Amino acid sequence: MNITKMDEHEPTRPKAISKKPRYSRFTQQELPAWKPILTPGWVIASFVTVAIMFIPTGLLCLSASERVVEIVDRYDDDCLPDSFRTNPDSFIQNNKSNKTCIRTLKVPRKMTAPIFIYYELDNFYQNHRRYVKSRSDKQLRDPGAAEETKDCMPEDIVGGDNDAPIVPCGLVAWSLFNDTYTFSKANKVVDIDKKDIAWKSDTRVKFGSNVYPKNFQKGELIGGGVLDESKPLSEQEDLIVWMRTAALPNFRKLYGKINMDLEANETITVVIQNNYNTYDFGGEKKLILSTASWIGGKNDFFGIAFLTIGGICLFMAINFIFLYVFKPRPLGDPTYLSWNRNPNAQ
Repeated sequence: MNITKMDEHEPTRPKAISKKPRYSRFTQQELPAWKPILTPGWVIASFVTVAIMFIPTGLLCLSASERVVEIVDRYDDDCLPDSFRTNPDSFIQNNKSNKTCIRTLKVPRKMTAPIFIYYELDNFYQNHRRYVKSRSDKQLRDPGAAEETKDCMPEDIVGGDNDAPIVPCGLVAWSLFNDTYTFSKANKVVDIDKKDIAWKSDTRVKFGSNVYPKNFQKGELIGGGVLDESKPLSEQEDLIVWMRTAALPNFRKLYGKINMDLEANETITVVIQNNYNTYDFGGEKKLILSTASWIGGKNDFFGIAFLTIGGICLFMAINFIFLYVFKPRPLGDPTYLSWNRNPNAQ
């Protein structure tokens, strides 16, 4: 009797909150679905289809790359005088040293205009975090943001009685590539077209048409090239190309274009001003002349990749055909599959 009374007066426990989700065909993955059965015919047909698509594509890519004519000339070692071999930095830093270097290039095959001129730097890490962040994009496009130099140290201001901001500031602009190339053929100068070598989005948006260089390369330590203070940044395409930093330590950047054909076996004379210091960090400098095809410059990677994948698929298809012909296996009855035995689950 007492037990009954205690049960009647016992406080009710709160109802446990269930974490079970509300039922729906979507959450329980019961929506209609295509559930293919991978029969030997389907597998073989799939591999053959991929092979048919990839192998011709790879051959086309390799053919396009092969049609590109490219001349590569490394000149940093050959353009260093013997007297400076033991101390190459002094050669670059000495303003009185003769940095003119003459190179001769032979055209292996006919090069059809436009012929693109690139400079290539190896072992130069433009992707270093401190280097990439050392710039002011707001300053580059807005003439009223010349004082926005907080991210540009140590190349942010020019010291003196009245500190003045550097435009463009930062290490990226300060290290501007400044080797120059002059081409001639049969004692006639070959013109270099340096217009439209930068991206349109950069010249129109990222670099202001009313922003002009100020105090650039006027500090104690001189980096790379200088800029024309009478031209806005949007027209200084060498700088714009350089400031689109590369993702890898070995990279090429467009220097200009030659808008005339070069015949096979012609000799091109190049006068190089070897100004840029790559000796300090063990870098390399190369001059490149190249034509282009529908796939771009000379690059065998895409063709080899397509051929490799297509060849593997063709090999697998042939293997499956042999297995299917010489050692066939009986297929199971698809009526025993769960979705066939329970039509409501489809």
